[in-house]
Amino acid sequence: MNKLLNYSSFLLIIILTSISPAFSQPNHHLLKPPSSPPLPPPPPLPPLSPKEAIEITPPIPTTSLPIPSPQCILHLFNHSFANTFSQPPLTLIYSPLLNCSPPWNHAVLQFSGEVSGKQSSRIAGVWLSGVEILRTNTPESGLNGSFWSFSKDITRYSSLLQQSDISLSMMLENVVDAEFNGIINVSLSILFYKNGDGQNFGNRKLGLGFQKLGVGDGVYDEPADLVIPIANEGNNGYWFRIEEESEVGLKRIQIPINTKRIVLELYVSFHGNDEIWYTNPPNEYIEMNHLNITRRNGASRKVYVKIDGQLVGYEVPFPIISTRAINPFSWDPIVGIGAFDLPSYDYELTPFLSLLLDGESHSFEFGVTDAIDFWLVDANLHLYLDKESIKVEAGIGVSKAPEFEIERKYKFKQLDGSFEIEMERMCHSSGWVSSSLGNFTTNVDRELKYKNSIKFEQNGSQKTVEQEVKVKTEVRVVSDAGLLVSLRTFEGEYPLNVEILTVPGLENDISVMSTNIKLELKEKSYGGNSETSLENVQESSGSMIVKDNSVVSGTAQTRQKLKYKGPSGCFSRTAEANGGKLLVDSSSVCSSRFNNNHEKMLSAL
Repeated sequence: MNKLLNYSSFLLIIILTSISPAFSQPNHHLLKPPSSPPLPPPPPLPPLSPKEAIEITPPIPTTSLPIPSPQCILHLFNHSFANTFSQPPLTLIYSPLLNCSPPWNHAVLQFSGEVSGKQSSRIAGVWLSGVEILRTNTPESGLNGSFWSFSKDITRYSSLLQQSDISLSMMLENVVDAEFNGIINVSLSILFYKNGDGQNFGNRKLGLGFQKLGVGDGVYDEPADLVIPIANEGNNGYWFRIEEESEVGLKRIQIPINTKRIVLELYVSFHGNDEIWYTNPPNEYIEMNHLNITRRNGASRKVYVKIDGQLVGYEVPFPIISTRAINPFSWDPIVGIGAFDLPSYDYELTPFLSLLLDGESHSFEFGVTDAIDFWLVDANLHLYLDKESIKVEAGIGVSKAPEFEIERKYKFKQLDGSFEIEMERMCHSSGWVSSSLGNFTTNVDRELKYKNSIKFEQNGSQKTVEQEVKVKTEVRVVSDAGLLVSLRTFEGEYPLNVEILTVPGLENDISVMSTNIKLELKEKSYGGNSETSLENVQESSGSMIVKDNSVVSGTAQTRQKLKYKGPSGCFSRTAEANGGKLLVDSSSVCSSRFNNNHEKMLSAL
């Protein structure tokens, strides 16, 4: 029993399988007289339809409600991904629409997927000329299949979208076998919009995180003049695969010498033994109890960015829960926050321009502290050019190296114990840029706080995880006369709570797991006279029967509530699901012209 309990305590990522119980039926028809006519065969059951999977997000674009019709639509491809594991990505040639008139100034990527059959969750990426524009998970699919769709604002990549005869690639490693027979069909299109008639789309991004959810921190008020990928060669996808802490992704890039501003956009996702890294126990606990556990290295991960060996950015990634993780029934049909459009993270690197404007190539490096197999990381450089100058001058101001503080408290006896990790990091960077517009100094201050607590109780059969990430970033631009030109502030808070209880079943190879999950995303962005906020809260409770390390049955109920407030108004959406059925999905919208009603509505939520 102890062996079963030890394993079940760590069985947090499960591939969903099905079981068809056989029922013994007595032969009642043998008791009837021989002259009795045989019973007619039962009518065939109607085929069950595929189920729709949804992610609860505000609509795109949220700055103009209701959403207008697109100016034109560019269909990119329809493609079926079957046995594509270890195969090169699908690659086509992209060219823009030449007859999209009047000229567009806003673009939205439309993704539609469908699986006819059973399939596990898969990770996928889309690149345009090597620049990643989307990272996504597919949903878990049962025997009857599933379908889903979502949109993403890609206006920030406008300089690429206007180019002709460049590569468009999609990587989706799927496996089709006797157990998972689902072929994943994907359709991709771009919807182009034209501002006008009082519409103001803008180019929004959720702080340093999600692009699609509606909060904007002004990082991409205008699309960059040039977007350069920091990516791999592309034969196995353009992302770098990092399998342990000692491995890094590295690329040398030459920056145009008339660059006046630079923003790095980081894409990252975690898989395998680090798919739920925030629940991993420390190695001391594993070794002391002689456990055969591959999810190791504790519950602290940081993704970092270096230029020529100098640390310029770091991130504790948002805990995306894939559609097969912890309890797969929790994400049917409502998937986890950010599961379909994974977040990217932005870093204002303008203070470091003086290191890059020498006409030479420079190394950009990514790594993950305490990483285990495996992480997928790449990035994009968004460059704003001074078209009136051949060369821009830049210098470093007063900069303060990142201050790093981490505290670990481990206390355990046999299989029970507690493990706490607290981390705080602050940094300041400053640099001036002299262009045709004048001399301006950019100051960036960032504070990151991380806390994770894991408890094992009841001989290791009960596990509780509590985690919270808080981040605050302030970007100030001042003139050479000391006048404030712009000020942008972003604040984010991401609490996570997970409870797992494993109880042995009636047979030695069967156990019952109960789960409770709560994930929150709270972000606020403000600058100038505008303020935008988003609160997205998801809760789920359920149970599973596990046999021979596979889930054979289970159920869960999930509730989610989203509240958004921005310059143009507000949006709210509430959804509930139970036993795989969507019971509630309601939303409401208010315009900025009705701010009073807007405040009343939000206070009532």
